[in-house]
Amino acid sequence: MYWDVVEVKPESGYSLFVRFKDGLCGRVQFARQELTGVLAPLTDVEFFERVFVDQGAVAWPGEIDLAPDAMHADIAARERLITRLPKDH
Repeated sequence: MYWDVVEVKPESGYSLFVRFKDGLCGRVQFARQELTGVLAPLTDVEFFERVFVDQGAVAWPGEIDLAPDAMHADIAARERLITRLPKDH
C-alpha cells in the first residue's frame, strides 16, 4: 500500500523519522507518558532505538508494531496544514 513504511530512523525525545512508499515523510513524536501497555518497553531509550521496518510497518523486537496508515494520515494532515499557512514575504 502507499502508506507502507520504507524507512524509519529513531531521533531524540521519543521521535521517529518515517518515510513512506509514496514518498511522504515526516516525524512521529511520542510522549513518554503515553507509552503504556504493550508500548511500555519503548520508554527504554535503548530499546526505542532498536526500531526497524517489518513488512511496511514500524516495529520493535517482541512483536511491537504501529499502524502505518494512522501515521501516514497524521503526517499528511500536518503537511497539508503547513502548506496552507500564509507565507511571510
